[in-house]
Amino acid sequence: MTSLSHAIGTVSMPPKWSLGYHQCRWSYDSSEKVLKVVRTFRKKGIPCDVVWMDIDYMDGFRCFTFDSKRFPDPKSMVDDLHSIGCQAIWMLDPGIKKEEGYFVYDSGSTNDVWIQKADGSPFVGEVWPGDCVFPDYTSEKTRAWWASLVKDFISNGVDGIWNDMNEPAVFKTTTKTMPESNIHRGDADIGGVQNHSYYHNVYGMLMARSTYEGMAMGNAAKRPFVLTRAGFIGSQRYAATWTGDNLSNWEHLHMSLPMVLQLGLSGQPLSGPDIGGFAGNATPKLFGRWMGVGALFPFSRGHTETGSIDHEPWSFGEECEEVCRLALLRRYRLLPHIYTLFYHSHTKGIPVATPVFFADSQDPELRKVETSFLLGPLLVCASTLPNKGAHECAHKLPKGIWLPFDFADSHPDLPVLYLRGGAILPVGLPIKHVGEASLEDDLSLIIALDENGKAEGVLFEDAGDGYAFTQGDFLLTHYTAELHSAVVTVKVFKSEGSWKRPKRKLKINILLGGGAMISADAVDGEAIHLTMPPESEVSSLVATSELEHKKCLGQEGAELSKIPVDLKSGDWLLKVVPWIGGRIISMTHLPSDSQWLHSRIEINGYEEYSGTEYRSAGCTEEYKVIRRYLEQSGEEESICMEGDIGGGLVLQRQISILKDNPKTVQIESSIQARSVGAGSGGFSRLVCLRVHPTFTLLHPTEVVIAFTAINGSKQEISPESGEITFEGDLRPNGEWMLVDKCVGLSLVNRFDPSEVGKCMVHWGTGDVNMELWSEERPVSKDTPLRICHQYEVRQTN
Repeated sequence: MTSLSHAIGTVSMPPKWSLGYHQCRWSYDSSEKVLKVVRTFRKKGIPCDVVWMDIDYMDGFRCFTFDSKRFPDPKSMVDDLHSIGCQAIWMLDPGIKKEEGYFVYDSGSTNDVWIQKADGSPFVGEVWPGDCVFPDYTSEKTRAWWASLVKDFISNGVDGIWNDMNEPAVFKTTTKTMPESNIHRGDADIGGVQNHSYYHNVYGMLMARSTYEGMAMGNAAKRPFVLTRAGFIGSQRYAATWTGDNLSNWEHLHMSLPMVLQLGLSGQPLSGPDIGGFAGNATPKLFGRWMGVGALFPFSRGHTETGSIDHEPWSFGEECEEVCRLALLRRYRLLPHIYTLFYHSHTKGIPVATPVFFADSQDPELRKVETSFLLGPLLVCASTLPNKGAHECAHKLPKGIWLPFDFADSHPDLPVLYLRGGAILPVGLPIKHVGEASLEDDLSLIIALDENGKAEGVLFEDAGDGYAFTQGDFLLTHYTAELHSAVVTVKVFKSEGSWKRPKRKLKINILLGGGAMISADAVDGEAIHLTMPPESEVSSLVATSELEHKKCLGQEGAELSKIPVDLKSGDWLLKVVPWIGGRIISMTHLPSDSQWLHSRIEINGYEEYSGTEYRSAGCTEEYKVIRRYLEQSGEEESICMEGDIGGGLVLQRQISILKDNPKTVQIESSIQARSVGAGSGGFSRLVCLRVHPTFTLLHPTEVVIAFTAINGSKQEISPESGEITFEGDLRPNGEWMLVDKCVGLSLVNRFDPSEVGKCMVHWGTGDVNMELWSEERPVSKDTPLRICHQYEVRQTN
């Protein structure tokens, strides 16, 4: 990795505030909303350093402008944010609205900076503002023009800039980008005049470079902070990277770990995912678990799309809020260590977060580990399984001594932490934002001795911003610990830099095993001698610590919601929540290990309505479990529930995994009249049984819905169709399937066409509804509405 950095450069030293927690969504749509969110962090004692402004801060999505009604005085808003220790980051996209009178368009046209079509005219493509032109960042002239705009822009109180959509993304094209035939007038040293296919992969990096250079021009005393969606090898010199528009599901939580690690292996150490998932709605358990590990990624930001539920740390109930608070307090206590790792990355090219095999490159089993990673000598072991906390998982540890520890904050949704034998870990106070910290604050050292009774560690300290550190204005401390004749001596072995050591207390914590430690207070810079307890006392301390740790996890380990009912048999594992709409929230096909439902406990998953209106009665009521079978009446595993939907009606649902066909899940639902008034002739109001499952799309660009219609026509429906309804002989002839071409699997849904009057498809972002509608009519005790249908997974070619 160090050799690679000699070719591609190292990460720019980030401002220290950028290593705090970032809160973002699309969008906090006014100054008042932005300030309210940040003040809520402060009120609740949850650490946060940065708030982000998505595209809605702009005037009609015009870059370098502000909406005069919702953000009338951005500088004043940022001043208010700074007064409570928060920074502001604002989005800039490459698509510039093609509109005469708009100063950016007019200036760019005058300076001839736009990407051209083959005929020499500016290329026009649609993005958020409508028709847009695009700067040709392959040209030094264009980069200088853009940098000058950025320089002026940051005078509004801009602390950082977010470059999004810079692949470049273009709407209404099959490739989602501009034509390969477009012309770039690039600098001679990078290829000169070439078509877009030549420059496509570096376009985003060159935009980030010119943004970075503009920020540096605007304030040379500060380190620029830029985040880019598109990048190329070497882009770490100019910008951080996030992993893009992920989904709020467990698979994307899992994927975020190897993605961050592989970006690090590609030279980009400053990266992280959208914590909680961008598209869709997280559950309390998913959000808490994601924050637990995401708080320890090099770049830590929560973000979600427009139209989703709130995804702030306090949005999912008190226990999830506490998990997030604990997770972020961990990050802030570890910031002295994380900042030191970034100094090493900046100077040596070493990734900040590394795969576990970096601890032992000769162990091939470590190459398979995807749920653990290293922050230097600190091993972070997480769980991405919904039903298992990190403490319940078997973690593969590298060879040598690895001692567990925590900050008296153990929780099933937080990762397990280990420190490598031979390491000293510097730890700070549990602050709420970076600006709260002072060099005179108490410092702690967590020490794990190796087989020879020795340990060493490093701490880098500087102003946290600016470039004085390049002139020697810093303090780099090398600490050592050594055991000799039952006494551990901890001291400063060597110091570098021109800064004098601050007068501060030093707390020494020597790990014994099982989370137990012995501690002593000292003064930083002075040698301290700790006498180790006898072996018998160590064993007692370890046993007591392990017991307390288990008690803590047992006490804090309750689910963030009631416990779902499991149906497990044959090919399927289902989870059902009777207390909210009797919904199915998980539908796992065991042979393929595939999760088909997109769900949180309160919404989505498999639900049913009693009317044509979206979310009509039936999807939120508490259902009573009236029967539960095991190997009875032909069912291997079955549950029958019913919910009162008003007007003397109940919605009854029986979910079964069939004994004679264990590949199949069968759901038989009905709206039944129980106590309809005599004045209505024994008939109810108009009702419609509407089956509304929300299926997750693991590969959204590789899925279709396919079926043969009653009239014999073959249908294949892709996500671009949006919402579409099939009635009459255009309905599926008793079967339709959700086909994932990437993995070769199809979820087949079979039903009786005589019970289904209409089928509806609605494609979302990362999910799809495949609805079955009965006819709409009144029901009586003798004439219920009923739909019986089945699901099965098949292999497809």
